[in-house]
Amino acid sequence: MDLSKIAVSINKAINTQEVAVKEKHARTCILGTHHEKGAHTFWAAVNRLPLSSNAVLCWKFCHVFHKLLRDGHPNVIKDSMRNKADLADMSRMWGHLSEGYGKLCSIYLKLLITKMEFHIKNPRFPGNLQMSNRQLEEAGENDVNNFFQLTVEMFDYLECELNLFLGVFSSLDMSRSVSVTAAGQCRLAPLIQVILDCSHLYDYTVKLLFKLHSCLPADTLQGHRDRFHEQFKKLKSLFYRSSNLQYFKRLIQIPQLPENPPNFLRASALSEHVSPVVVIPAESSSPESEHVVETDDLVDTDVPTLPAPSETKFDDLFGTSAAIDPFNFNSQNGMRKDDKDRLIEQLTREIQALKEELESFRLESGRLCQALRGRVNELEAELAEQSHLRLQAAGESEFLRAELDDLRRVREDTEKEQRSLTEIEKKAQANEQRYTKLKEKYTELVQSHADLLRKNAEVTRQMTVARAAQDEVETVRREMQEKVKTAQEAADRQEREQLKQLQELQRELMSTQSELDSLKTTMASSQQTSSEVLGTQLVALESEKAELAQTLSKVEAELEVQGEELRRIQSSLATERESGVKTAEALQNQLNEKESREQALESQLEAARWSGLQGAVEEAERIVHDSLAQIDDPAHISCTSSADYLASRCQASLDCIERLRRAREAFSADNTAVTELVRVVTQCGHLVGDTIVQGSATSHMVPVEQADALSESVKLCGAEALALLGHMKRRDGLSAATDSKLRAALEAILAAAEKLRPRGLELQQGELGDLVEQEMAATSAAVESAAARIEEMLNKSRAVDTGIKMEVNERILASCTELMQAIKELVLSSKDLQRDIVESGRGAASMKEFYAKNSRWTEGLISASKAVGWGATVMVDAADLVVQGKGKFEELMVCSREIAASTAQLVAASKVKADKDSTNLRRLQQASRGVTQATAAVVASTKSGKSQIEETETMDFSSMTLTQIKRQEMDSQVLVLELETRLQKERERLGELRKKHYELAGASEGWGEEEEGTG
Repeated sequence: MDLSKIAVSINKAINTQEVAVKEKHARTCILGTHHEKGAHTFWAAVNRLPLSSNAVLCWKFCHVFHKLLRDGHPNVIKDSMRNKADLADMSRMWGHLSEGYGKLCSIYLKLLITKMEFHIKNPRFPGNLQMSNRQLEEAGENDVNNFFQLTVEMFDYLECELNLFLGVFSSLDMSRSVSVTAAGQCRLAPLIQVILDCSHLYDYTVKLLFKLHSCLPADTLQGHRDRFHEQFKKLKSLFYRSSNLQYFKRLIQIPQLPENPPNFLRASALSEHVSPVVVIPAESSSPESEHVVETDDLVDTDVPTLPAPSETKFDDLFGTSAAIDPFNFNSQNGMRKDDKDRLIEQLTREIQALKEELESFRLESGRLCQALRGRVNELEAELAEQSHLRLQAAGESEFLRAELDDLRRVREDTEKEQRSLTEIEKKAQANEQRYTKLKEKYTELVQSHADLLRKNAEVTRQMTVARAAQDEVETVRREMQEKVKTAQEAADRQEREQLKQLQELQRELMSTQSELDSLKTTMASSQQTSSEVLGTQLVALESEKAELAQTLSKVEAELEVQGEELRRIQSSLATERESGVKTAEALQNQLNEKESREQALESQLEAARWSGLQGAVEEAERIVHDSLAQIDDPAHISCTSSADYLASRCQASLDCIERLRRAREAFSADNTAVTELVRVVTQCGHLVGDTIVQGSATSHMVPVEQADALSESVKLCGAEALALLGHMKRRDGLSAATDSKLRAALEAILAAAEKLRPRGLELQQGELGDLVEQEMAATSAAVESAAARIEEMLNKSRAVDTGIKMEVNERILASCTELMQAIKELVLSSKDLQRDIVESGRGAASMKEFYAKNSRWTEGLISASKAVGWGATVMVDAADLVVQGKGKFEELMVCSREIAASTAQLVAASKVKADKDSTNLRRLQQASRGVTQATAAVVASTKSGKSQIEETETMDFSSMTLTQIKRQEMDSQVLVLELETRLQKERERLGELRKKHYELAGASEGWGEEEEGTG
């Protein structure tokens, strides 16, 4: 097989189109591995693909690679282990994405790595996992420790398979027919390989667990059983969901797992285990080959025809016809029949008609008996159904009793919690009287706030539980009423139908009796008028009559038995109806009692809500009073603060005032919404108190006139806050309280803080916080753009250059690509570390406020990010010129060193506020070492390329004369002196530039300035 054809098939199978991989291309790749007995061609083609930049491309690569691991040559696994580290890095990179193909690629790559490690560690297992029981026994080498470890590895292997299964299903919108779309099939196609692996892994796991249970105690294997049961539930659910998808129905026949997992504690259960077999169905057969049902196999539903009544003529009884009777003298003489002969013929016809009527009566009686038997069977089935309904109602009543017991226990727990809360409040009040110092008092106030929040959360939880229990009991009551009503209506309807059928049967019996009476009368008249010739016939008729009478008596006896059964059923239905009514009344009484208890509990909850709100308002008043008291404290005079921080506190207070207004409106509309109001009241007290303290501290650093105005505004703010909280302590004043005066006071403080802010700030708080994110995003974009440009230059160089130049260009651009990847990893690690720093240091403030408060550190981050992005762009430009033959190798080396310095600055800026034990800090340091190594690689490849190119330009002086050589020597000496002079000047210029850069950086980032404290 041609290797170029294999490479073309690989590129066709792994592309960026969001469609499923075509089987013919995947089959060509598999045959190629068998042809070359390895996967060298496959990895040579894959390494040129941008798997790290396109998620769909990486997803289809994973699908094709999975097929090769299963069905390719056995050496594919060994050849692929060389790329294990690259696959692990790619998995971590895609794992940063939380949705789409990125997360799926990360999970799939972890599965492939686990599969390779499993087969390398257990070489007896082929890639497709198909083994006989004997081979499975040999894999454990008759050592229970080996079987134990092999089972654990199979659990890990199956866990990775199930994670991919769940990831694909969670990424699909199952409300639409995603399996018929190209995008849905692209995600579902790899699951065929996963289903094949899971079926074998499940089978081997069951057999190994039975093997272990025969050798080890059951307690030792408890963890194995728990893990197997968890994976069994997941695998059964996933197999069931997959079998319902239209896409899989025509490609694969998915087995269904048993209803319950195997019982490993019973050794004989192994014989009940059925290995799941996944079948790849063949092409559908043609319609002509479909099985045709033979007519002989059909069931004959025709009623067999009854033999027709015999045409018994007079001649059959008394001989041949009169025409040939030698004793018929009337016929011989040509005389007409007399009256006696006509009478005999008439009686014969009447007897024949009676026989036909008797036969029809016999058939009708048999049909009625069959119908009555069917009706009896129906009544028995209805009786069984009624008994089942009665048992079900009894079970539901037991369930309701259990629910009521649970509610009683919940009420007792609620009372205990109330008593414990009362004790906690008493302890808190005692602590308030014990502490006198300001800092300790402030700590005690915060603790009291936390207690109130917990109390409010507990009250809310109790209220939710009570409401849910009430709704559940109400639903059960309605269901029981509907069931009782339905059962009663069904019983009445059945009783009416049975009475109607009995009446019809009685009417039919009466009509049958009348017919028998008429037959008896006819027979009596016939006996009086018949002659002795009809004696034999009359005896036969009498015997038939006796048989009919006996049959009639049997039918009447059966009807009597059925009547008794019907009366017994009616009595049992009446008894069940009475018991159902009594049960419903008892449940109704229990529900009424529960409603009364719930009303009492609701009133207690409402009182608890109001007491919780009052506690929060009093807590806020104490905080404001404490802040006003700190203003007059002589120890507070030494405390200072900045106008920036005061402005941020004022803005946060204004936002909290707006939230307080909305919470008060919500509480006025619905008094159950007390949680948010308690939380906002306490937070508002803290923020207003903090604003008062920070305003007083700021006034210590400004001129006297501005300090007096700021102090008055702060005191006015405290007074308005106390007035608002005083209104909120009354029920009637909660909705009527207005916050306009407090808002005006805070706005006045905010305006004064804005006037006091230094005019030299070029960025506002929001702009500074946004600028950090923008610069980090711009740096990432610059690195991505640089990597894309390097890839484009590499492709152009391969198409244009040849020989040593192409080799040098490829080596330089490859080292540049590695440097870009290292920078990308560094930027991602820096983002994660900055996020940790902000989350751990901002406290209750927002992210933008944190950046504004630490503006010097933020500006250092912005400067470092700009330097990294600029260095990446300049290095790509220098590399482009070098590849085109227009640039200098020295420029590329300088750019790489500059990037190393910029990344070092970014690392130093990120480490300033980081925790030394932070995981992200270690990742950042490791990424920094990677950038340093990649920079050294760029410099080394550049120097090597430069030396290779210079070696090709050999100096040929064979055609020059002595005079020309002397002239060239003098010119070279002059050029050396000029270059040395220029080198000295450039070094001096470089020193001045670095000095100036240091001064400008210090001025822009505020080095040497004193930080303003907050006291």
